[in-house]
Amino acid sequence: MKDSVIRQVETSASRTELDALADLLVDSSPQEILAEAVHCFPRMTFATGFGIEGCLLIDLIARSGLRIDVFTLDTGLLFPETYELWRRLESRYGLTIRGVRPEKTVAQQAAIFGDRLWERQPERCCGMRKVLPLREALAPFEAWVSAIRRDQTRERAGVRILEWDATFGLVKVNPLALWTSEQVWSFVRSNDVPFNLLHEQGYPSIGCVPCTSRVLSGEDPRAGRWRGREKKECGIHSRVESRAVSWNLERKETSHDVQAG
Repeated sequence: MKDSVIRQVETSASRTELDALADLLVDSSPQEILAEAVHCFPRMTFATGFGIEGCLLIDLIARSGLRIDVFTLDTGLLFPETYELWRRLESRYGLTIRGVRPEKTVAQQAAIFGDRLWERQPERCCGMRKVLPLREALAPFEAWVSAIRRDQTRERAGVRILEWDATFGLVKVNPLALWTSEQVWSFVRSNDVPFNLLHEQGYPSIGCVPCTSRVLSGEDPRAGRWRGREKKECGIHSRVESRAVSWNLERKETSHDVQAG
């Protein structure tokens, strides 16, 4: 199949056409972007991490009645406040947010790779607990929605509203790519959207408990993620193959070697 075809024979949209559609949607609202995207790519899912942007998109999906599957990556290491928010969102909007979990529990991972892998090899931990489960969860779909914005990190500065995700092999929809943090919070406050209470306690970016810390005044909003390391992405939104992706591709061989040894 030629490179110009987005997803084998399942869609006729070429990458050039995808870029053209993204350009047409530049002045559209996130709600309009979602509606157009699901029209073009009916088999669509949204992977939410329950950040403030994700809560906003859940609100739009539910209020607009869009047929978009919704799931989250339950690493087994989320904050209690995140699990509580999960329940609140389902209750508020009357939808089911599927929990996608890693192959191994935290205890099973520790038995094979040693305790607190996230401290010694965070890329491997992210690969096994987030990247691989996401890859498998996205397999049945032709497009997925993310809540990332251009101004969040240097790595995300070039994201487009619609783009081809070469890491996972499908279309990626970024309805909030051009929005600012101020716009997101204004929408959330105006529409009484549920959000994680940790956001009001010094946690602008929330991930797994061991790899998330409070952010001090004047620090970058993601300074609390993997503090003390250059790492600022788990590998899910990397525009090139990350070490986390490489770890997950090597997982079976490595796991087998460790158990055999």
